[in-house]
Amino acid sequence: MSSAAPQTNVMLFLFQDNRIHTSKYNILTFLPINLFEQFQRVANAYFLFLLILQLIPEISSLTWFTTIVPLVLVVTMTAVKDATDDYFRHKSDNQVNNRQSEVLIDSKLQNEKWMNVKVGDIIKLENNQFVAADLLLLSSSEPYGLCYIETAELDGETNLKVRHALSVTSELGADINRLAEFDGPDTKLMQNSGKTNFKRTSIDRLMNTLVLWIFGFLICLGIILAIGNTIWENEVGDQFRTFLFGNEGEKNSVFSGFLTFWSYIIILNTVVPISLYVSVEVIRLGHSYFINWDRKMYYFGKATPAEARTTTLNEELGQIEYIFSDKTGTLTQNIMTFKKCSINGKIYGEVHDDQGQEIGMTKKKEAVGFSVDPQADRTFQFLDHHLMESIKLGDPKVHEFLRVLALCHTVMSEENSAGQLIYQVQSPDEGALVTAAKNLGFIFKSRTPETITIEELGTLATYQLLAFLDFNNFRKRMSVIVRNPEGQIKLYSKGADTILFERLHPSNEDLLTLTSDHLSEFAGEGLRTLAIACRDLGDTYFREWHKRLEDANAATDEKDELIAGLYEEIERDLMLLGATAIEDKLQEGVTETITSLNLANIKIWVLTGDKQETAINIGYACNMLTDDMNEVFIIAGNTATEVREELR
Repeated sequence: MSSAAPQTNVMLFLFQDNRIHTSKYNILTFLPINLFEQFQRVANAYFLFLLILQLIPEISSLTWFTTIVPLVLVVTMTAVKDATDDYFRHKSDNQVNNRQSEVLIDSKLQNEKWMNVKVGDIIKLENNQFVAADLLLLSSSEPYGLCYIETAELDGETNLKVRHALSVTSELGADINRLAEFDGPDTKLMQNSGKTNFKRTSIDRLMNTLVLWIFGFLICLGIILAIGNTIWENEVGDQFRTFLFGNEGEKNSVFSGFLTFWSYIIILNTVVPISLYVSVEVIRLGHSYFINWDRKMYYFGKATPAEARTTTLNEELGQIEYIFSDKTGTLTQNIMTFKKCSINGKIYGEVHDDQGQEIGMTKKKEAVGFSVDPQADRTFQFLDHHLMESIKLGDPKVHEFLRVLALCHTVMSEENSAGQLIYQVQSPDEGALVTAAKNLGFIFKSRTPETITIEELGTLATYQLLAFLDFNNFRKRMSVIVRNPEGQIKLYSKGADTILFERLHPSNEDLLTLTSDHLSEFAGEGLRTLAIACRDLGDTYFREWHKRLEDANAATDEKDELIAGLYEEIERDLMLLGATAIEDKLQEGVTETITSLNLANIKIWVLTGDKQETAINIGYACNMLTDDMNEVFIIAGNTATEVREELR
């Protein structure tokens, strides 16, 4: 027996494949596209036009060989250079396209090349693997369905970015059968970059302009000579022809001048410098090799030389007038070190000798930490033993301060093969603070969707995670609400001091003044600062607030505004605990590089979110600001009008 299958209307979608194309040509398109690009140069187009004129016997005084040989030579040399550049683009594309990924095919994980990944494929990624395409995160081995990604190849950012799986898909876990049954984002961000365009440098544009002026001069010269020929034909030529040929017919003097014009255009073709293009191409090629061979641009840390990826744009490097730079990770190493802190009005981290002079990191002194702790980070350097004494004496403010560092973050922990705790951090700042807390006896151990477990001076403590108030660029702070082992509900918060100080309880006025002075001192040393605060919450109030938060999360209208309002409400009447100061060292050679750029009269702008004092200190440290400058101008306007008035 058989039965007819029910008819179904199916709409077919033709998706782009996952192959990367950054090359400009292939074997079939190279000749037409490259010739089209080359004849956009005025000199090449002129000589092609000249070649056509030389094929007309009435006006040509030179054979066409005199034009075609230099033209073919120029076009061939440029084509060889362009083909070489494109070969390396193809090589880079193949390297990316042939990377391997584990793809779920026929209910089994199989290795597949990136270029063969299709829309709807389910891919398994391991730690530190490259991402094959634009992906939708279905599930993760981490709690909350979280994963951390680095986008350095796209935007240069080395900070990890957090991604959440949808709750309906995070339950799939690593179950191959359930994942195989799941149906489902268009591919690869690089697909959106468009085709590789023909780029012209300012030198190319200048040469085209010069050739146009030369060509205009040549036309003017040809017109003057043609007019002279017309006058000569009219005044003298008739008599000359009568003397030689008798009355064999008159010649039109205007038409003679017209033909003479084109003859002179051909004869005077050497005025247009076609060889200039060849010279520039050879120079560019040589410059690209000089860049590749430059020992001063060789990075010994990773055995990486400089690489000129194109030979077309080299001279643009010498015409840069402005540089716009980020600070963190560009001027600095983006490796954060916990240097100092202020707790309950007292600074820790300043170490003085017998004469009361502060000791720098250059002098040898034993670093603070629990030397017997197997989890201690041996790279941690904190020289002030007064902090360790306060911890051992059980100072409640110090303990609470370190507890905030161990609890208020988005860090994920895992153990390596040696049993050591490894922290996966969204930002280096968080990593520095959690590592500092770990070395000072408050060790973040693990987290689940409902709990955070830390080790406090050797004793495990599990905190119930009640709410997480995340950081964003508008809030400039983050908070966690937890229930401690004693049953108390605590709100722990950290963020920019200007933001947190506005939300403190009035009883903090004296401590606020003292801590502000400490923060100014830290900022003056170029350190990155954060304020630390906490608040006790009542059970009844928290339950009522949490119910309103759940309603806001379920709202369809003005959801973000409702949630932000509830965050503002609970993050008030905070009790100040102190502040942290983190150092982000300058990259090697930054000072010398900026000095050289200043000598070349290149203007440099650096964007930073630091406090004003920190920004000025960094400016002096990297030679953007110097003692030779009579005055540093601070523009504080928020509108174009205000800034204009301040500049005046």
